[in-house]
Parts: sequence; structure tokens; C-alpha cells
Amino acid sequence: MSTAPATTRRGGYISLPMADVGDLDQVRRLLAAEHGLSVVSLVRPDGTVSASVVNAGSLPHPVDGATVLGFVVAGASYKRRRLRLEPRLTLTVRVGWEWQSVDGSAELIGPLDPHPSADVDVPALLRDVFRAAGGTHSDWAEYDRVMAEEQRTAVLVTPTRVYGNASV
Repeated sequence: MSTAPATTRRGGYISLPMADVGDLDQVRRLLAAEHGLSVVSLVRPDGTVSASVVNAGSLPHPVDGATVLGFVVAGASYKRRRLRLEPRLTLTVRVGWEWQSVDGSAELIGPLDPHPSADVDVPALLRDVFRAAGGTHSDWAEYDRVMAEEQRTAVLVTPTRVYGNASV
């Protein structure tokens, strides 16, 4: 009997259940090729979809070390307010004709959303997310100042499903 995760092929696309973080290999490859440019989709209360472009990256969770996808939002953003009420989202990354989508649950960690069980260093986490998305900065003190002023929040996505047409 095989212990490999079941793979579903439908409409020419491959859907992989999240059995291990190896399923994110193609997502990481595409993120690296496009400076983390991704589309985040959320469902609004009226059932319509809200989509926007973010820079995302793969990184270890600051508390348990599990692999998550992360991006940063402003404290006053619609995305942050919506994710507080409904944490489900889809993050899609594409390069050329290849794409991968990750369905998951979002966790917010920032000045307005402190982590409940651990003392997470929010400025360090925001820098980690920024670097994971391919960012660099010449003045981290200035970066930290602006992030604090804008009440920036890290959105950490725990993947529940990965699917797309990128090579596996």
C-alpha cells in the first residue's frame, strides 16, 4: 500500500493535498522568479471576490517553525479587516503560462494583532516576510519606522491545498 498523498488530475491541472511542505516546491520556484508577485483572493460578505496583488514569500512560522506563505498588509487595509473575520484565502502566483494556487488559512501578527501564545518580535517578522518575498533594504531602522507608523501586519498563510499547472 502506498503512503504517497493522493493526487487529483482534473481539467489538465494537478491538485495536491497538503501532505508535506514539499508540495510547495513549485510555488517557491514561481515566487522566486517574480519577486513574490502574487494575487490574493478573499470572499467578501456578499459572496463576491476581492483580489489584489501582494509580494509573498515562503518562510518558517515565528512560533512553531512550520512552513507558511507570508505577505504584509497595512493596519487600515480592507484585507486585514476581512481576514480578521474570515481567514480563508487563495494566493496565486504565475510566471508566463505556469501558475500555482494555494488555499489556506491566514493568521495575522502585527501591532493590532498580537500573537496570543508567544512574544513575537513584530519588526523582525515583518523584515523576514519582506526578505522571503525577495525584498532588500539599505536602512532597516527606516523600514521598521515606516512599518510601525503604518501599523503593518504580517499575514501568515498555512496551506491546506496546492494546485496549478506548474511542473511537479
